[in-house]
Amino acid sequence: MMGRHLRVYRIRKACHMPELFQPLFDLLAMPAIKTALWGVLIVIVTAVASRIAARTLRKLLERDSNPLPSSSILVNIARGVIWALGASVLLDACFGINANALVAALGVGGIAVSLGFQDTLSNLIGGLQVTFMGIVKPGDNIEVGSETGVVQDVTWRHTTIRDALGQTVIIPNSIISKTALVHLLPANRVAVPFAVPRLGDDGGARTEHMDALAEQLARLAGDAAGGVSPVIDGPRVLFSEISELGIKGKIILQVEDATKTGLAADAVVRSIAALV
Repeated sequence: MMGRHLRVYRIRKACHMPELFQPLFDLLAMPAIKTALWGVLIVIVTAVASRIAARTLRKLLERDSNPLPSSSILVNIARGVIWALGASVLLDACFGINANALVAALGVGGIAVSLGFQDTLSNLIGGLQVTFMGIVKPGDNIEVGSETGVVQDVTWRHTTIRDALGQTVIIPNSIISKTALVHLLPANRVAVPFAVPRLGDDGGARTEHMDALAEQLARLAGDAAGGVSPVIDGPRVLFSEISELGIKGKIILQVEDATKTGLAADAVVRSIAALV
């Protein structure tokens, strides 16, 4: 008997459930609420798509096989395109506005706006030029006018470099595209010139003596520079000239910390001073 009453109670309760949610259903059926919900959904989907695209593009740009530089301007353009598409869908689905017709209607006004944002557009176009043409990319050691430093990033508006003092210098892209740009040697490169007397009993330069000397100079230079900052390339000893001072050459290496190249060069000079 109790089981029968319990089943009847459950059936009556189930029949009353839709009546409890009926006000909510009526609220969701209102055109304004439906439009607002669709708008929120489109914005959320657009934001998620923009985030995924940005992360994916950054990973692709950081690959060694990628020919394009890993500048943030490419990521920003991709995000801008996705948000533009999302805005177009939002206007069409929620407000019934055709984005193509809107762009055409704003064409004349766009000319006036472009004139007002002339500097911004110039920086954007300049950033695209230096990025897609491979003129400047992160890690390059460049000189623009009186500014010298290592490129940190290229954005839609400016290029950021870090100078030898560790200061951040911001250069508008339009200036880089219009000013003579010099690609300098890597900022972490250490080159120490030297000269040694001519080797051999007859005053000549015997090959076996030069090989032994090059090996000794490379070992001393590597140990000395490594004590300042880890050596990531070299050392290489290159003989370049025979003069009245003897045999001239250079010790070339690269250290990990570009801010310690001066200290590394000083350590190398001190280590080889007894031989040259």
